[in-house]
Amino acid sequence: MLKYLPNYFSNRAILLFIVSIISVNLIFSSYALNTIWWFFGIIQVSGFFFFANYLSKIWANIKPKSFTRNVFFTALILRVIWVFFSYVFYKNMTGQAFEFNTADALHYHQVGEYISEYPGFKAVWAELTSYFKKSGISDMGYSLYLVYMYKIFGVGLIIPRLVKALLLAYICVLIYKLGKRNFGEAAGRMGAIFCMLMPNLIHYSGLHLKEPEMVFLTVWFIERADLLFRNKKYTFNTIAPVFFIAISLFFFRTILGITAIFAVFTTLLFSSDRVMKMGKRMILTIWIAISVTFFVGGKMLNELSVLWLERKSNQSTTLEWRSTMKGGNKFAKYAGGAVFAPLIFTLPFPTIVETPKQEEMRLIAGGNFVKDILAFFTLFSLFWIIKEKKWRDYLLIGSFMLGYLAIIAVSAFAQSERFHLPTLPFLLLFAGFGVTLSTNKTKFYFNWWMVIIFAVMIGWSWFKLAGRGLT
Repeated sequence: MLKYLPNYFSNRAILLFIVSIISVNLIFSSYALNTIWWFFGIIQVSGFFFFANYLSKIWANIKPKSFTRNVFFTALILRVIWVFFSYVFYKNMTGQAFEFNTADALHYHQVGEYISEYPGFKAVWAELTSYFKKSGISDMGYSLYLVYMYKIFGVGLIIPRLVKALLLAYICVLIYKLGKRNFGEAAGRMGAIFCMLMPNLIHYSGLHLKEPEMVFLTVWFIERADLLFRNKKYTFNTIAPVFFIAISLFFFRTILGITAIFAVFTTLLFSSDRVMKMGKRMILTIWIAISVTFFVGGKMLNELSVLWLERKSNQSTTLEWRSTMKGGNKFAKYAGGAVFAPLIFTLPFPTIVETPKQEEMRLIAGGNFVKDILAFFTLFSLFWIIKEKKWRDYLLIGSFMLGYLAIIAVSAFAQSERFHLPTLPFLLLFAGFGVTLSTNKTKFYFNWWMVIIFAVMIGWSWFKLAGRGLT
């Protein structure tokens, strides 16, 4: 079993990105990328794969406590640097310390600033409830969190983003614990290093969006639930976090909470006896069913029913709108669940041509390319798990990841990078496991995967330009 990411994979991944970006910009030279996006993309890809190879080697045999400390503080330093750099970068590029074409981030900030002036929790909650009456509870959690951040630290952008950096750094520790418990020490370390270096998980520490807190709660929930299932004894300290984190997920994204509960029940019903004995499964199933019925009722269930009834119309309506809006892609209306589902592990593809109002996608193109490369190892690990008939051993992580991606595939947000973020740490963990399973034979399939990714990069660039009438 491999303990590090081999040079063979990392060097070829870096080379493929450079070849792809040069080829695409030669083919579509009229819409060649601005130099600044080349810089970000090459730094993201080369930085990830070089250090994933180097650090996975030198940290392979250090003590677990030393590894945990190293991965946390390295992740924190990277994210804190990005918080300050992105603040200045966005200020210079857009005139304000928010991302390009901002909508949600600035809105969250303004709502938090406005409601933070209300005295006492009761007044804050009443105003939030009134404000989000139409949009539902899934928008209230982050706003409430931001209100009290502003009450404690004062209205500002840096402190909340430094907290995001802290949470996104600690995700690496949680992934290490989860991976070690499920896949072994080597895979746990690989997954943690991937999370530490993943450009997308660094990028969001510099934005005023709810994704960092939401992803942290998701990973924390899965890690705590996994520990609960594997423990021999029940205690308040093992049960309470799972329950309260699950409830909190509904206040960030309804579908996220639903998928978390689905993953728990799937694990209780189908997991192997190596993970959990039948008696324990029955007790937990009854307890969770009663808890969910009691607490996750009323408005939450209404939101779920609306989401389910409108799942098809929401996707088709949104895609139709995107195809007809100014600057939109006329081909968008032909996409849908049948198209997105087979590609869901790789979406969204990197944007490496100049298209209108997509600066943010170009900025994170390198991170999306990293995800596309690592998707090979994610799929490789899932194939191995099914082939070896071990799927019941990894049900909690697998059912959450696959369940959420399946929902995204048939939603209006299949191509939205933000909406994929809750599953990203788990995709990276499975990718880490896939690397540890790799042999010389794996190289053959990896080379074919690179050919596919190269073709996709060219095809996707054509799609983005032709759909806008720019070719």
